[in-house]
Amino acid sequence: MARNNDRQDRSNQREEPELIEKLVGINRVAKVVKGGRRFGFAALVVVGDGRGRAGFGTGKAREVPEAIRKATEGAKRNMVRVPLRDGRTLHHDIKGRYGAGNVLLRAAQAGTGIIAGGPMRAVFEVLGVQDVVAKSIGSSNPHNMIKATFSALTSMQAPRSVAQKRGKRVGDILGKRGGEDQAAAS
Repeated sequence: MARNNDRQDRSNQREEPELIEKLVGINRVAKVVKGGRRFGFAALVVVGDGRGRAGFGTGKAREVPEAIRKATEGAKRNMVRVPLRDGRTLHHDIKGRYGAGNVLLRAAQAGTGIIAGGPMRAVFEVLGVQDVVAKSIGSSNPHNMIKATFSALTSMQAPRSVAQKRGKRVGDILGKRGGEDQAAAS
């Protein structure tokens, strides 16, 4: 009996750390049939660990809780890692696009907070971003906005990875050259 409890404890430890789940939207759809209308629900959920990993998912079912459960499972399966500067903001400004949804994401100074609308705000909250300025240009459809945001976030690169690919130092990538700029200025 004691071994069973140990196995359960170990299996619980292997699970992912505490995830933050945010429900972005629920759509009710009706199918007209002979006896009247049949209602179904579609849910859109974002999930993240608050430390640079996030994902989104959609789920459809006849009842709201089941749709949310399906969407949450899909979001957990599709999580991506996003590099963050100082664990609080983005490394650089970036644009994302999906369908008619265009988003502009900008890094911000400490203390700025999350300046973003609706669906994008949910993504940044579960991602763990504390300072960002974001603007949705084009479609206000939550599905397109979230997909455009994720397309921007997945194409973002940390200066360390860029420097490694180019065989340079991080300071060279960021434009912080010590001796060369000072010698040219004098």
